[in-house]
Amino acid sequence: MTNSGSDGNLSLQQQIDVLKQQLGQAQRLTALGELVSTTTHEFNNVLMTILNYAKMGVRHKDAPTRDKCFEKILASANRAATITNTVLGMARNRSAGQESTDLVKLVDDTLLLLEREMNKYRVTVEKTYHPIPPALVNGNQIQQVLLNLLINARQAMPNGGRLWIKLLHDAENNMIDLVVRDSGCGIPADKLPRIFESFYTTKSGPDASGKGGTGLGLSMCREIIEAHHGRIRVDSTVGKGTAFTLKLPTAAKAAAADAAGKPGPAPLPVTIPLPIPQGTSDCPA
Repeated sequence: MTNSGSDGNLSLQQQIDVLKQQLGQAQRLTALGELVSTTTHEFNNVLMTILNYAKMGVRHKDAPTRDKCFEKILASANRAATITNTVLGMARNRSAGQESTDLVKLVDDTLLLLEREMNKYRVTVEKTYHPIPPALVNGNQIQQVLLNLLINARQAMPNGGRLWIKLLHDAENNMIDLVVRDSGCGIPADKLPRIFESFYTTKSGPDASGKGGTGLGLSMCREIIEAHHGRIRVDSTVGKGTAFTLKLPTAAKAAAADAAGKPGPAPLPVTIPLPIPQGTSDCPA
């Protein structure tokens, strides 16, 4: 089916690329819808905190109590601003460009969006941040990759568990390692080589939260990371858990490549928006 006569002149590969772009856009909108649904509950909790401390401030006239109320209200308002700014950033950022990015802030902002979901499913998050330089990435796309990996990890622990996130600098290669590791059920060895294939999934359908099962998430993760001239690696043991490692270039590495006249990272495909609700682990429902 074509929308205009010019479409008939497209090669088969071009038509495939157009369909991938349209699918990616649809998945991106789906992801945003699910993200807004999740963060709406968190935003409501923030508003209730502000409301309760405002009422306390009205009831109590003494300065110490009012100062405490003002501090709580300010902290909650800042939290609300972070939530809305992060969601708006994902919705608006269509740029294919890369820029110097603070990955610590990116990880923290992403975890904030999923805090309620992690608490609901009794997943404890532990963070280890080693000193790292800025990375040269498209923050919007890396955040989508991270969201995918975090939700995969949560789905791999249906009865709760631990999630470890680590950031460290690979000084020898001038890369930054972002590790997401869970204590879930793990991925069987015979299925592990195929998890980055498009439409391959070990799930029969969405889980109880309505997420997962299309087999698109990890293939798009790989495309995004490779477009950054980075790498993605997975290690998994059945019954012990899975670890994904993202290796991303530092801003200094890219600057050095430019100074040497070497080609920098290729332009990122704008239309590889990542669907959040994907999963590839073979876990009990």
